[in-house]
Amino acid sequence: MIALTNSCRYFVYQEFCNMRMSFNGLGGLVNNHMDANLLSGDIFIFINRRKNQCKLLRYCDDGFELYHKKLTKGTFEVPASGEIEAFQLQLMLSGIVVDKFKKKNRFYLKNVG
Repeated sequence: MIALTNSCRYFVYQEFCNMRMSFNGLGGLVNNHMDANLLSGDIFIFINRRKNQCKLLRYCDDGFELYHKKLTKGTFEVPASGEIEAFQLQLMLSGIVVDKFKKKNRFYLKNVG
C-alpha cells in the first residue's frame, strides 16, 4: 500500500484518464502532460470519466507502485487544483468533498541551517 504522508507531493491529473492504462501509459501522461519528474517519488493521481475509479502512481526505490480503487457506489470528488496535500487525498479516497474543507493556518518552526 502506498503510504500517504507529507514527505512527498501529490499531483492530480486534471483530465479524465483511461483506467486500462498501467505503469507505462500513466507514466507517459506524467512525462508528457504534467511536466513533472516521474522518478521524484511524488504521487500522481488519475481519475476516470465516470469518477468511480482512481489510480495512484509512484516511483519507489526500485520500481513503480500502483494503487487502484474502484467504487461500487458513488463517485470521487475531483480536486480543482493540480497539487493537493496528503490529508486532502485521504479525504477524497474516503468520499469526503475536498473543496469544502479549509485548513486553518498554523504556526510551524522552519528548519534553519
